[in-house]
Amino acid sequence: MKKIIVTGFEAFLEHSTNPTEWLAKQLDGQVMKGAIIQSIVLPVAFERAVNPLIQGIEKEKPDAIIMLGLAAGRKGITPERVAINVMDGEKDNDGEQKEDEPIDPSGPAAYFSTLPLREVVAAATLNGCDSSISNTAGTYVCNCLMYSVLRYLDKNSLSIPAGFIHVPYSEKMNVYNQPALPEETLLEATRHIINCVVEEC
Repeated sequence: MKKIIVTGFEAFLEHSTNPTEWLAKQLDGQVMKGAIIQSIVLPVAFERAVNPLIQGIEKEKPDAIIMLGLAAGRKGITPERVAINVMDGEKDNDGEQKEDEPIDPSGPAAYFSTLPLREVVAAATLNGCDSSISNTAGTYVCNCLMYSVLRYLDKNSLSIPAGFIHVPYSEKMNVYNQPALPEETLLEATRHIINCVVEEC
């Protein structure tokens, strides 16, 4: 049976919840298109986010990796095209703040997602959810995770489809004057995305 690792993040900054943590927990252990979902909830910390996922990859030997994160202010689901080799942003949950710091001083400037991005966008829109490819994963922990995982796969010659997908606020977060979607809409769209990735891997 195929295995798909899906990751979410814990709450961070001023947010009391994170929809991707909820999504990961809802999906954990589900079987979709003959593949079992193994979920990991990661800390929002530059120094601690990557290792639990690397350990999961080494243990589970997945057929694909789908990383999820919250992008405040976006109105739809946005698969990221590229991760860049820089850390810069607000303090993380460990109180660590990065400024113009490379993720890997010996690494390339960027890595591109190896998920089927156009197919992911099409899958996310099956239940009426807005979706489009994003060309910036930012410079916070989401980008750091995406870059680090793609770097790990590249250095170890592992041809595992992997990439990062940002989701908007959920309506349960009660964020006023910001785009948000119902949790069930986010969950259904993520299920469609997973089915799409399983078919492609």
